[in-house]
Amino acid sequence: MTAPDWIVIGLYLAGTLGLSAWLARRQHDADDYYVGGRDLPWWALALSILATQSSANSFLGIPAYVALVPGGGLTWLQYELVLPLAMIVVMLVFVPVLRGLALVSVYEYLERRFDRATRLLLSAVFLLSRGLAAGVALYAAAVVVQVSTGLPLPWCVVGMGVLTLVYDTLGGMRAVVWTDVLQMAVLFVGILVCGALAWQAAGGGAAILAALAPERVAAIELAHGLGDGAQAPLWGFVVGGFVLYVAYYGVDQGQAQRSLAAQDVKSAQRALMLNGLARFPLTLLYCGLGLAIGAVYAGSEALRDAVPAGRLDYLVPRFIELFLPAGLRGLLVAAILAAAMSSLDSLLNSLSAATMRDFVEPRLDAQSSARKRLFAARAVTVGWGVLIVVFGLLVGDLASSVVEGINRIGALFYGPLLAAFGCGILDRRARGPAVLAGVIAGLALNLVLAYGLGPKLFWMWWNLSGLLTAVFVTWTVSRLLPPPQPSQLERTTLNAAALRRAWAADRGLYRGLLAASALMAGMALALGVR
Repeated sequence: MTAPDWIVIGLYLAGTLGLSAWLARRQHDADDYYVGGRDLPWWALALSILATQSSANSFLGIPAYVALVPGGGLTWLQYELVLPLAMIVVMLVFVPVLRGLALVSVYEYLERRFDRATRLLLSAVFLLSRGLAAGVALYAAAVVVQVSTGLPLPWCVVGMGVLTLVYDTLGGMRAVVWTDVLQMAVLFVGILVCGALAWQAAGGGAAILAALAPERVAAIELAHGLGDGAQAPLWGFVVGGFVLYVAYYGVDQGQAQRSLAAQDVKSAQRALMLNGLARFPLTLLYCGLGLAIGAVYAGSEALRDAVPAGRLDYLVPRFIELFLPAGLRGLLVAAILAAAMSSLDSLLNSLSAATMRDFVEPRLDAQSSARKRLFAARAVTVGWGVLIVVFGLLVGDLASSVVEGINRIGALFYGPLLAAFGCGILDRRARGPAVLAGVIAGLALNLVLAYGLGPKLFWMWWNLSGLLTAVFVTWTVSRLLPPPQPSQLERTTLNAAALRRAWAADRGLYRGLLAASALMAGMALALGVR
């Protein structure tokens, strides 16, 4: 790293902190802190959602998967094929209810529809699982920054954690969204610059294709993952991925909080629509970057020697180090920082929101001033920030295996989580004790599958197994209990007529998302089948 590189990085970080300090002037209470006064434009929310998905692990992991990981290649695109379909379900079913209730924590819905025990249990599960994931994500991103800058690893962990904590604590949701917009711009420019230089270094498109094994440029693996040992089975990703995306965008606080911050239901739906259309092209850019750098790797002994066999994610930072000129290296490191911080800030804010709303606020004096509640919200954010940094320092080499398993952990939980909210909205007989029984049963089955005690399933199928089990148990047990009180069903449920009206009101929009999903599938098929 040279002086021009550090200047570029310094300017980026100063801009991020300055923007947050400026936005902090507009905060008046805890709701404003967590949902930005519900006046954020839909396009900014959409870019914030997209930036959160473009983590440092995506910037580095996707190109490495495409270029080097055994069994990898363009099959990564299978992750994205059902995203527009999942957006339709989220926009039709979950956004009208959750945003319509003007919530701050999505788990508030569970108390309104069921009872407080259901709310607290699922909120606690979210806090535990996502809090640990945030620490691991911080460590993994810090390793990348260490490789790129040469700074000691603890400095990178603490530096990234403190910077994210400062601007998140100052600016709240407004800072998260607007810095994500800035970070998305830096990230996009970084991908294009890195890709263009890799294309040039590899010798162009024909040379790239000639340097790679044919199976790496095939996007579809026609397998189901039901005990067949497939590396990336299409149907596992299509079915399991659909459940995962509906749960992640619809009822996971880390993503759903952006929908709750929208000006109204229509704005939240537009933000999700744009994300459903833009994420596949962004993933294509990541995959193209992987193909180009993979071709450079095949022809460069220096790059091959610089990437350890056990740390294939070093491919992009080592390419930056060896092939980019001074100044541009700083831009690419800033892009990596942007990718990492855009994920960490969202997690930190959502952890604070769920903690404050579900556990702290009910214990505050009902007469507490708005300023006191805002101070408490910032204090909770600081507490979570410190915990995440400490865990990031302690996780050590365990993170390399945990990061690879983060999606597996999500697959254990997302099906039962989706069942809890889905049954609440769509089944008017569902009861709180039945939901808890369903969540426990779904998670228990997934743990059995994860430990190899049942049929061998590709892990993406756990999303579906957890969902179906939790729905079956919830439906069955609910029929053994008295029906809920009518007051619990007001504004918390939807019937078939309401869904038909919602579809008819935005028929063109939903048909556009269906067409986008079909186009993505066609493009993937055109790239080849294994």
